[in-house]
Amino acid sequence: MTYRDRVTRRNLRQIAKREGQIAGLRVRPKPERRTSVNQRTREKSSPRYRMLYEALPAMVHSIDAQGRLLLVSDLWLSTLGYERSEVVGRYGPEFFTPASRAYVIEVGIPELFRTGHCKDIELQMVRKDGTLIDILLSSVIERDASGAPLPSLTVIQDVTQRKRAQSELAEQHERLRVTLDSIGDGVITTDAQGRIEYLNPVAERLTGWTNAQARGRPSAPVFNIVHEETRGRAKSPISVCLAEDRIVGLANHTILLSRDCREYHIEDSAAPIKDVAGRTVGVVLVFRDVSEQRQLSLEMTYRATHDELTGLLNRGEFERRLESTLIAAHKGRERYVLMYIDLDRFKLVNDAGGHAIGDRLLKQVASLIKRIARRHDIFARLGGDEFGLIVEHCSIETAQSIAQSICEEVDAFRFQHGDQFLRIGASIGLVQVDERWPTVASLLRAADSACYAAKEAGRNRVYAYFAADEMIDSHQKDMQWARRIEHALDNGLLVLHWQEIKALDHSADGIHGEVLLRMVCEKGKLVSPGAFLPSAERFHMASRIDRWVVNEAFEWMARHREALGHLDTLSINLSGLSIGDRDFHRYVIDLIETIAFDHHKLCFEITETAAITNLSDATSFFESMHAFGIRFALDDFGSGLSSFSYLKNLPADYLKIDGQFIRDLAANLVGQATVKCIHEVARITGKKTVAESVETEAVEALLRGIGIDYTQGFLRHRPEPLDTILTRRSPIKC
Repeated sequence: MTYRDRVTRRNLRQIAKREGQIAGLRVRPKPERRTSVNQRTREKSSPRYRMLYEALPAMVHSIDAQGRLLLVSDLWLSTLGYERSEVVGRYGPEFFTPASRAYVIEVGIPELFRTGHCKDIELQMVRKDGTLIDILLSSVIERDASGAPLPSLTVIQDVTQRKRAQSELAEQHERLRVTLDSIGDGVITTDAQGRIEYLNPVAERLTGWTNAQARGRPSAPVFNIVHEETRGRAKSPISVCLAEDRIVGLANHTILLSRDCREYHIEDSAAPIKDVAGRTVGVVLVFRDVSEQRQLSLEMTYRATHDELTGLLNRGEFERRLESTLIAAHKGRERYVLMYIDLDRFKLVNDAGGHAIGDRLLKQVASLIKRIARRHDIFARLGGDEFGLIVEHCSIETAQSIAQSICEEVDAFRFQHGDQFLRIGASIGLVQVDERWPTVASLLRAADSACYAAKEAGRNRVYAYFAADEMIDSHQKDMQWARRIEHALDNGLLVLHWQEIKALDHSADGIHGEVLLRMVCEKGKLVSPGAFLPSAERFHMASRIDRWVVNEAFEWMARHREALGHLDTLSINLSGLSIGDRDFHRYVIDLIETIAFDHHKLCFEITETAAITNLSDATSFFESMHAFGIRFALDDFGSGLSSFSYLKNLPADYLKIDGQFIRDLAANLVGQATVKCIHEVARITGKKTVAESVETEAVEALLRGIGIDYTQGFLRHRPEPLDTILTRRSPIKC
């Protein structure tokens, strides 16, 4: 507040009006006239002046040269809580806080008497009740003709509420600043023109700009964003937010380019800042660094779509892309060819060096094929030693040329293992991708069939699919059976039957039988194993079927343990795959130890060929089963080339003579001699003999004459459900 050095009544009126506190105080202005200093002094001491002074609606007081209070206004007294008699004549600085009092005594009063004025000094006064008020103090002082100071005029403004509001506002601002500084996201605020007003520390780190450097600049160079793939400048969310006056999110795949040339994948949102009137006065942008999450997401996507060993596409991603290719082919856009590549003799490498060596080989072969494939072709590992290649924009003739190059390169490739150089090959099936194939599955089946035909034709060659090919047709039928077997295993569509093995010696008093497998097909029709087991063998499903049969038979024997006193032997056939599978051996032992039934009633049948092929595993399995009292029969005996030479090494209990020697035995003298020979060897080695496929009484009579122990065939018993054993109380009599 500005005061003239010369204080008059007019000055007092102006002060009162300036404070806006005059209520009903009417003072008629008088013409200004020149007065002497003595006149002014007399005026100030007059009763009328005193009354006017005290009635001023402002906090005012006067002090003399010694700093004592001469006059105080009523508002001064009411504000501080005093009576006039309690303050007039007292030393003015007494009413200030110690810190303010020291300032007034040491600086304020000396400066006032030296210069004649002071203005808007921030101080604190103490009320009578001890509470404090914040004030702004302004004073003027005049001197008389001799230069002596006259009483001062001091005006005081109570700014306690304003200071408190300012303090609270400052605290809120500081709290907001600390909050923004401590959160993990970057925060940028701008004005209504998009100029930077504030960056928190995270925003400073990510943009490379300090708050001081960025303040007042346009947002674009500070928040510099581009698209991840195109590297073109991305649309600024701040500009969009100001233009459309709404909350705006950042587009995906956006990168922030910092001032120090770093790149950050970010996510953000921009929102308008509104004032109390609802006007947009700026934008607040909140963004975060998601580079790590982005990298993790890319890595997870890569792992989900790529083979971990070779780095090629995996089967799932390959089939997805093949589906897109098939759709394009249906629309007639381009020509494509599918290759199904299967490595030859890869199992030999695995067996020779183990899986680690096999993995090394697969990686090297994958790199070799990838070099031959064109840049835009889709190459994938489908599993094991199988690969898939989609050749784009290509005729079947060109694809055959590429496939032949792959075969030649793989054939020429030598894999070194220690001091050995191992050789492999590649069989490749080709299929034109066109409208013939309704689904990806049908297309892959055709390619697999063509690959199978390449293997059957001699391996390490290319075979193109054509519909009338008998070899491909056979393979597709096998695949159909494989799917039906899978469906039957999963849905309980396999059932057990049995056929009795009749003792030719009438003294036998127990039932002998063989478990037979059937598949339930359409309308409840039963399919014999001869229709589907060959396909199961080719697709390596035989061991899974064996597990089902063994478990089902064991459970059945356990359920009916008390009712099977009349059962002497129940035989179960096992495939060659199961005999050579040590995991299957452990599986059977676990079942025997878990399921309680009469183990001595059990007999496993194994073909002679399977036993000889897996001689070591078969011998081990025989011995482990004999420990539980389980017997063995060599099935199809005599069909092998070395039957007798291996017989002494196989601890079998029964020899089941191959049906090829039995069916026409009555008219086949060579067959009769063979059967006699087998029987004699069995007798010498302490084994029983069983003749299969007995269908006539004449053959049965011949077998009895030779001395064969048991016969099996349609002559005496046709297969029926396994539960019928429970009602068969005695063996079949001739």
